[in-house]
Amino acid sequence: MSIADRIRVENVTILSDDWYVLRKTIFSFRRTDGSWQKQSRETYDRGNGATILLYDLARRTVILTRQFRYPAFVNGHDDLLIEAPAGLLDNAEPDVRIRAEVEEETGFQVRDVRQIFDAFMSPGSVTERLHFFVGEYEPDDRRSQGGGNEDEGEDIAVMETTIEEALAMIAAGAIRDAKTIMLLQYAALNIFPARVLPAPVAT
Repeated sequence: MSIADRIRVENVTILSDDWYVLRKTIFSFRRTDGSWQKQSRETYDRGNGATILLYDLARRTVILTRQFRYPAFVNGHDDLLIEAPAGLLDNAEPDVRIRAEVEEETGFQVRDVRQIFDAFMSPGSVTERLHFFVGEYEPDDRRSQGGGNEDEGEDIAVMETTIEEALAMIAAGAIRDAKTIMLLQYAALNIFPARVLPAPVAT
């Protein structure tokens, strides 16, 4: 039995259709014991998105951004948020959209991108599925200063840091963005080889 066979939608009300769409849905859900339970949920539909971690394997560096996020600010984050470049798909294919988004935000023109997984970031209330990518870069790949789209209120700073420094920022609480933490942890496990420390000198 599919999940669709366990759902009976009874009513959908649009609560807001301003920036994105907020809906309230009343439905019945068939529980594992076979009984039907009426439930009510609000879902925020902002479309699907993509995010990418640019990395330079030889120099062990990654490209991140810093920008103001009002929802994070009102929940106690009194600083710019450090993030991997990301954006909504806007009906484009994920690999096409992420190339355009990363150039808009960082100025880097990416040659090859590779999708590593996709994930629902807040499935209790937000419908968005986020596609995760990685891609190699070199310093000469930067074609502009980036900065994002001013008409959309973006004022994005670009930062280059080593993978070790980025992981330390997670541990210190300086990086709190979920998608960025996921990408950095993936990179630490699958892209950057662990550095082998020199053997101690015998005395």
